Amino acid sequence: MKAYLILEDGHVFEGESFGYEKEVISEFVFNTSMTGYVEVLTDPSYAGQSVVMTYPLIGNYGVCLEDQESEHPYVEGFVVNELSRLGSNFRKNEDLNDYLVRNHIPGIQGIDTRALTKLLRNDGCMNGMITTHKYEVSEVIDKIKAFKVQGVVKACTCKEKYTVGTGRMKVALYDFGAKRNIANELAKRNCEVTVFPATTPASEVLEGNFDGIMLSNGPGDPAEVTDIIAEVKKLSESGMPIFAICLGHQLMALAHGFKTEKLKYGHHGANHPVKDLDTNRVYISTQNHNYVIKDDSIDPAVAKAWFRNVNDGTIEGVEYLNKNIKTVQFHPEANAGPRDTEYLFDEFIKMMEGK
Repeated sequence: MKAYLILEDGHVFEGESFGYEKEVISEFVFNTSMTGYVEVLTDPSYAGQSVVMTYPLIGNYGVCLEDQESEHPYVEGFVVNELSRLGSNFRKNEDLNDYLVRNHIPGIQGIDTRALTKLLRNDGCMNGMITTHKYEVSEVIDKIKAFKVQGVVKACTCKEKYTVGTGRMKVALYDFGAKRNIANELAKRNCEVTVFPATTPASEVLEGNFDGIMLSNGPGDPAEVTDIIAEVKKLSESGMPIFAICLGHQLMALAHGFKTEKLKYGHHGANHPVKDLDTNRVYISTQNHNYVIKDDSIDPAVAKAWFRNVNDGTIEGVEYLNKNIKTVQFHPEANAGPRDTEYLFDEFIKMMEGK
């Protein structure tokens, strides 16, 4: 069946429908990972967004449910150049097309993803529609432009707290749309991880006799969740060791009065170089975010840049002065992606041991 991708700037791409047949409007971003599409699909940070994969062949190893970063996909739509209808892998549970059908995720294949990526890179991420109906652009353009990614943190977070692992260190993990491997990496390091809903009051966590607090990744504009920022501020004033990733990194900055801004097309992929400013060592990282901390908003008396992106110089990590708080924009839990920065979980353990 024919399918169409209509962008808010009027560009129309014609391809073939796959996955679940439905019409969806969302924000479109591109991801430069060559593998790990299951982890991309199930990363809650993509809530409200459709993902364009720059690697041309997707689905060749099927879907292994063990690789999911959450219980189900969070992307709104999926765009590929060529879909492999039959995946081949000894770990495969099902083919990608069947997986998307089962989870009600529409896709479009057979379009020029190189041209689409150039558009998003040059003009910035933009809204679009995936549909099997042949519209005149004028019929839907206003509706497409009106779309906004809103309320996604509270839509992604867990409804009740739960525990992962057992161990001597007790960690409270705020779930703003947490990837599953964050808790798993802590559990591997002899931690008992209690995962809390995003709206949990700081007082409940601070009274829980934890050794440290982790703030997770998540979707959307960090400045939108003002009620959560207020609770993060209380956490930051508690003296507890805190390590934050991605959205958590941004929320901690906002809690200290710094500002965030939207990137032109974001960082989405498993091949982004980041530099540790203390050691000058460069690591390859997994990233998925549209927002960053504004460089000139950081108060040098309060915090300093810890990591920077080698490609564009944006802030990728912050160390807070006179506080036991460190945050990073990238994903040290690394699924999918290189494991270069997994050592940061070990650093968090040391922070808790030395509190």
